[in-house]
Amino acid sequence: MPRRRPRSGRPPASRPIGDVYGRTEDGPGDETYIVRTVPGARAVKTYRCPGCDHEIAVGVAHIVAWAAEGGEDDRRHWHQGCWNGRRTRGITRRWS
Repeated sequence: MPRRRPRSGRPPASRPIGDVYGRTEDGPGDETYIVRTVPGARAVKTYRCPGCDHEIAVGVAHIVAWAAEGGEDDRRHWHQGCWNGRRTRGITRRWS
């Protein structure tokens, strides 16, 4: 039987699904980054991960991150594992 939530008389708070609008995390170089998860179904282009310098294929879930003080034009696409290991190893690919 489905569970029912008690009604409180007020509409539910609007919250983004997952991290649609991004979250902030410490990134490489002691900067604060805005981070967004891209599900595999929305990954429609091939990108190159700055953490390992390998391609992120179409259909592979990954992370998009950009410096909070920069802008979305500076965003980079990372493998989930490369982003998680960003503190223990340096960036292998430099971008202009």
